[in-house]
Amino acid sequence: MAEDIRARLKQWLESGEVRLQPLTLPQRELWETSPVPPGDVANHICTFIQVRGKMTEPDCIASLQKVVDRHEVLRLSFLPGKTQPLQLIRATSAPNLIFREITEAQRQPEALEPIMEEIFNEPFDMLRGPLYRAVLLKRGANEIIMVFAIHHAIADGWTLGVLVQDLIAAYGEVVTGSRKALPPVSMTCNAWDAVERAYWTPEEVEKRMTYWKPRLAGIKRLWPRPTPLSAAAGKLKRHICHFPADLTAAVRTVAKQTSATLFSTLLTGFQATLAQWTGENDVVVGTPMANRTKNAVKETMGYFSGVIPLRGQVDSGRPFAESVRIVHEETMDAFAHAMPFAELARALGDPAKPGYNPIFDVRFALQNHPVPDVDLLGISMKLRMRSTGTARFDLACEITEEGDGMEVVWLSRPSLFSDSDVDQLHRTFREVLSNDCFPAESRATALAN
Repeated sequence: MAEDIRARLKQWLESGEVRLQPLTLPQRELWETSPVPPGDVANHICTFIQVRGKMTEPDCIASLQKVVDRHEVLRLSFLPGKTQPLQLIRATSAPNLIFREITEAQRQPEALEPIMEEIFNEPFDMLRGPLYRAVLLKRGANEIIMVFAIHHAIADGWTLGVLVQDLIAAYGEVVTGSRKALPPVSMTCNAWDAVERAYWTPEEVEKRMTYWKPRLAGIKRLWPRPTPLSAAAGKLKRHICHFPADLTAAVRTVAKQTSATLFSTLLTGFQATLAQWTGENDVVVGTPMANRTKNAVKETMGYFSGVIPLRGQVDSGRPFAESVRIVHEETMDAFAHAMPFAELARALGDPAKPGYNPIFDVRFALQNHPVPDVDLLGISMKLRMRSTGTARFDLACEITEEGDGMEVVWLSRPSLFSDSDVDQLHRTFREVLSNDCFPAESRATALAN
């Protein structure tokens, strides 16, 4: 560290302007188990918020300032350390909000896309921070698009819903002339992590590993890696597909009939899809978990989510309903034995290797964290998530319920999957679910639509 920065840091620490904290358990996952550097743009969570109503520049700045004051992660960056970095949390910070003029032609959806991508893909300064940016694009007199990018080290999908709720609450305070701050969160990320760290003693980790070691023994990769990390790094390619309403209804019906969750039913079909694609019946995928089991952190912005490996033995001769029941039981068991992924990878002796994520290369998720649409005092805010994934996985399938149907977003590494490969994967997934969830007399019609 440069001497001037060291001296400035000492002054800040003595004055209370900053404080240092160790990495939280979820943050350790990014530094210890990811084959992609933490500063890579693939670790950005990207979204945009549609704002309708008259909102002035001073009101926007004042509203975001209240949110920044409430949530320490928006005042956080990372200080390099001898073994691993430390969180550097500032006592105060101005909002990182930029207003950007766009032309009439740029207000069209197809023209907005490259502008948003440019904002999403700008790297963050991990030392100086802040590790988020908000850019407001004015589309009309009463419509603003807030393009929001935030680093995964300080956020997860749940965080974005909290952001919208707090922004609208802060705006209500601003326009009514209130100078009150938003109420402090019940528990900060670091207070939560202190509780978690106290719980995950070496003894507790070893006890939990008695479940995971035999469960993950002998796992193997689903495909060889043809390219080194340097050629494979970067953001995954995004493909947007859909499941129609009739197929969605059929999947929900099977879930209800088997007393399983929608997630377990979709996962059963996804495992069968991967088995057909690879010829391997032993399939391991990773799935995220919210990890917000304490009510005190449900209104806190930050990175709380964990990841769980799910292993399935696909038997094409077994009735689908029976497979769903087995997958559901095994999934509930895996969630009940969840543990910090960094600790799991370390205990298994499977550290990150160039081009490989520990334990699994495929991510599967049903996005069901709260995504509010809110209206207050003539302003409405609608959050629109962007499935981006991270470059540590080769393939991801993220499903979001969308009205009567489902949006299916595939994220794939271009060096491993062509566009036609992903199209075929989606068709296979749809065919698997259609063949197994529709009554026989309805299958042909469903597949034709």
